[in-house]
Formats: sequence, structure tokens, C-alpha cells
Amino acid sequence: MAHYKPHARKLRLGKALKQNSPVPIWVIARTRGKFRTHPKRRHWRRNTIKA
Repeated sequence: MAHYKPHARKLRLGKALKQNSPVPIWVIARTRGKFRTHPKRRHWRRNTIKA
């Protein structure tokens, strides 16, 4: 990827980076293990970001 990025694209990539985190442990505990996986989880090699 290019070294220079437009600011809007950089914001979208940063948002995608933050969204890619796993479900917090306190959420798993609060929902009694019903929500273990994150449906929007993305792997860097398999899925692409529309940025």
C-alpha cells in the first residue's frame, strides 16, 4: 500500500482496525457464553476492506 494515504481512507482503515478486536471477556461472562465470537471479525489475508 502507498505510503501517502488520503485522510478519509486512513480514518476508515483505523475504524476497521478497531472493529477487528475479539469480544471482550466481560461480554462473554455477562451473556453466559452465548456471544463468544464476533460476527464482523476479519482476517487480514482472507477478507478485504472497502477503503
